[in-house]
Amino acid sequence: MFQSRIFTTWFVLALAAWAVLFVTTSTYQVIGKTWIYPAIMVLGAFVAGLTPEGGGAVAFPVLSVFFEIDRPLARDFSLMIQSIGMTSASIFILSHPSTDRAAFRPLLWFLPICFAGFAVGMLTLQAIPVYIIQALFLALIATFSAAYVFNKHRGDRPRLRLAQPLDRPLIAAILFIGGMCASLFGTGADIILYTLMVSRFRMEEKTATQLSIILMASTSVFGFAWRAFIDADLATSQFQAWLSAWPVVLFMAPFGVYVLKQINVEWMLRFIVLLNIAQLAYFNANNPSTEKLVASAVFTIALFAVFWSALSVMVRRRAGAAPDPATGPAT
Repeated sequence: MFQSRIFTTWFVLALAAWAVLFVTTSTYQVIGKTWIYPAIMVLGAFVAGLTPEGGGAVAFPVLSVFFEIDRPLARDFSLMIQSIGMTSASIFILSHPSTDRAAFRPLLWFLPICFAGFAVGMLTLQAIPVYIIQALFLALIATFSAAYVFNKHRGDRPRLRLAQPLDRPLIAAILFIGGMCASLFGTGADIILYTLMVSRFRMEEKTATQLSIILMASTSVFGFAWRAFIDADLATSQFQAWLSAWPVVLFMAPFGVYVLKQINVEWMLRFIVLLNIAQLAYFNANNPSTEKLVASAVFTIALFAVFWSALSVMVRRRAGAAPDPATGPAT
């Protein structure tokens, strides 16, 4: 993992910064109350580096549904912890000797659009009933992971290539929606971008995953800053939870990227599918209601149809297309 001096330097400095903050804020005094956060992020950060799902895909439902923590607090923790873990994974990706950095140039125009979507979401969507937000998110990660694993959507392009007049507007719309999702859950922009990249634009799976990781890392930093400086609404307990999980995600997220580079991860991905489906089932079994069941069913059917059809279109296009040399500059 430590082949890059840039990543090694980042890791050491980030770990030193954590140690200083951990001691000076006396977070060690409440570690017994915050242990659940680093425990959750052992898996959450690994998922963030291994798949197109951010660490919030584990943190948000566990905190919001299982531990019944207020939805905004669960979202904030997802943003805060991804700002460390997914940033660590992003630095690992961009500094690794094998990385083609030109493939990530589209992020220069991706990020402002996603940030704008987050800002609009924070200003307009926060009054949506909690059970609808939870049902939407759990259906999103369950249907995406199932379609992701069981559909043979293997792209072959190492870089993004825009060939149609509507390509840029389509990407912009998807990024804006992704930013709005992040304002509700603390994650989601990565999942939506990945689906578009591997379906319509036939990008290689690993490159699309890494692109989505860097997008979500940047959006998490932006969201963390929004909550800290614009809303000014982060409590001391949230910072303590963040510091408790910091060293876990600092290592586990880039470790997930490292594993992604080294091995076939199909069985791990199937485990994630089962985990996400189990979370959706628990949500409906715990304090069941007709409203929760209907919302879950509608979102699950609609989102699975979208994800499966999008990935299936890519499979059909690839099967009928001539070999693509993927020449030309990245857009």
